[in-house]
Amino acid sequence: MSEISPAALRGAVDLSSLRGRSTQQAAAASAAAPGIDDVVVDATDESFGQILELSRTVPVVVDLWAEWCGPCKQLSPIIEKVTRELGGRVLLAKVDVDANPQLAQGFRAQSIPMVVALIAGQPVPMFTGAVPETQVREVFAQLLQLAAQNGVTGTLPLGDGAAEPAEAPEEPPMPPLHAEAFAAIEAGDYAAAIVAYEKALAENPRDEEAIAGLGQVRLLDRVQGLDLQEARAAAAGAPLDVQAQFAVADLDLAGGHVDDAFGRLLDLFQSLPADERTPVRERLVELFGLIGASDPRVIAARNRLSSLLF
Repeated sequence: MSEISPAALRGAVDLSSLRGRSTQQAAAASAAAPGIDDVVVDATDESFGQILELSRTVPVVVDLWAEWCGPCKQLSPIIEKVTRELGGRVLLAKVDVDANPQLAQGFRAQSIPMVVALIAGQPVPMFTGAVPETQVREVFAQLLQLAAQNGVTGTLPLGDGAAEPAEAPEEPPMPPLHAEAFAAIEAGDYAAAIVAYEKALAENPRDEEAIAGLGQVRLLDRVQGLDLQEARAAAAGAPLDVQAQFAVADLDLAGGHVDDAFGRLLDLFQSLPADERTPVRERLVELFGLIGASDPRVIAARNRLSSLLF
């Protein structure tokens, strides 16, 4: 992987609205730092000014995630593990993009998981999507080198409980095919992960984790290598091209823009002749499964789909 550099995110991240808040909260942040009792914190639109200020003391890693995002659940524990091992030399700020739209917009999170660092308030790219632990460690090492070059070499004054987190209860072993799929995802081999999940479902069609995992990895496979601007231009030029609209909807969903993805496909469904609608309905049902039946956005989209069907 090439060496990380703040210049790579120039123009891609806009934290100006939060910088003003950072100035107002600088004194509070300085006072708060000695009381930090963990190297992993939940950051919000309201509290992020303090996080920016703390990045003048230690590099801050920002993990943008969402509850519905399967790859986030794979990557976040790895980032947290590596952060804790550094004993206060790095702060990890976790941002739920659904609950904190201002931060999601500021970082222009087109897809998640998205991981960005802050050094003295300046954004530094790390990675997008699930990556293996070896790559996480490599990028963290580069981050510490870059921070040292910019004079950010502090250590957070943590309490005794922060350096050694409570031992988590032992989890049951992962089923072999699930483990095979997870390893393939970590290696970026989404096709192999799809095959593993399909085998798991052939053995047990009611395997809910395999159903969810298959939907998530299919989405990852579809968006891999897509360019958002090119996809949007293609969709705008061919409003009834099903594949073009699917590509933008996938990118929107992967980036956390769930309502936009559903709205695009529902509009497409409504515009198509009745005998051409089936693939769109099937894709909508697949995406509903990724977000969850109880999610208000899914409920609203299902209701609209029902009204178009009957």
